Amino acid sequence: MRPDPAPRLTELAAERASGALLCDAGTVYLADGQVVHAESPLSPGLDVLLTTGGRLTADSWREAFDRTATAGRVGRFLVDSGRLTGAELEICHLGALFDAAWFALGPGSGPRGFQRGAAHWLGPVRPVGAADVEREIRRRGKLLEGLWPYPRVDTEPVVLRRPDGHLPPVTRRQRAVLAFADGMRTPAGIARALGRPAFHTVLDVRRLAAAGYVETPRSPRTPLPSAPAPGPAAVDFAEPDAPLLRRLRDALEAHL
Repeated sequence: MRPDPAPRLTELAAERASGALLCDAGTVYLADGQVVHAESPLSPGLDVLLTTGGRLTADSWREAFDRTATAGRVGRFLVDSGRLTGAELEICHLGALFDAAWFALGPGSGPRGFQRGAAHWLGPVRPVGAADVEREIRRRGKLLEGLWPYPRVDTEPVVLRRPDGHLPPVTRRQRAVLAFADGMRTPAGIARALGRPAFHTVLDVRRLAAAGYVETPRSPRTPLPSAPAPGPAAVDFAEPDAPLLRRLRDALEAHL
């Protein structure tokens, strides 16, 4: 079955469509126009959140998936077998749904097509209105922009900075992120290692960048028209004025 041309989520909700909205950075599943699940390679799946997070063993998850995935009843099996309570499944599912939807539908991603009738193997848990999903995506975007306006830190390897004086204290969550900041793992990789939602890790990384703990990737500066273009070995870079931005952030927070 070939996917339909890419529609918008609001259009699918209006026609009460069921299927999979295929996006550049993930997939959003709908049933009767409501969002029932979302997946993204940039976001740890429900299996990672439950197993790495310590709520289920890998064997318990594997058994549930192997026995009921083809019937689309994995979620129901986890509850009926006593592995999770209904409330636990619902809370974890909503976290995974909003996390993946942010990457699938957020900045830098766009719809590529719609696979009508496609259903997710998890099965029904708690549908979410499309308007609520889009509102949450906008809220998260504004939150990130207000913390540190350099989105490249969201997707590139997290690199520790050398201390340049007194730095503000970090939370326990942020210390866990710093422990995995090995210069190779991206925020998504750190989230997967910790068994946490990726967006929460992105938040921590932006806060740590604003506080001076991790590097902000540099972006090439466009040469002035009157200046000669730099050669391959002489690329000019613009680095954000981190101390100034931190002072501005602190001043804004003081007036909120």
